[in-house]
Amino acid sequence: MDFVTAEEKALLEHKLADLHGKRRAITARIAEARALGDLKENAEYHAAREDQGLNEANIRAIEQRLARASVTSQSHTPEGVVFVGSTVRLRDLDNGSEDLYRLVGEATGSFELDYIEVTSNSPMGEALTKARIHETIRVILPRGEKRFMVVEIVQ
Repeated sequence: MDFVTAEEKALLEHKLADLHGKRRAITARIAEARALGDLKENAEYHAAREDQGLNEANIRAIEQRLARASVTSQSHTPEGVVFVGSTVRLRDLDNGSEDLYRLVGEATGSFELDYIEVTSNSPMGEALTKARIHETIRVILPRGEKRFMVVEIVQ
């Protein structure tokens, strides 16, 4: 089961609708390219077919994700416990720096946020899930182990 916030589910549904909308345009591109003749050396046709395959793969991936997704709500989680949708302040125990992290089901990829997005299935996300305030978490990263203290749950 995949945990997502209501906003993340709405974003996935919007992406799915956009991908469904692209189907007609891609089919039209394939028909136009097919009308040009020889398909063996028709770059437009092959590019359109590749786009069609990628679009359909993305549709299947999002549909599967939505099928196994469970929408979480902060009102259903115990107070003082980190869960999907929580924003937490963590202190790096190696250097004492503090940063805000948000545990998400699906990252937006935006660099303009006031916090760092951490997906729930990443090493950091797995360590954060169900952590409590003042608890130390260990995260196994490619460059070694990092330790953080959960200072506060902001949201």
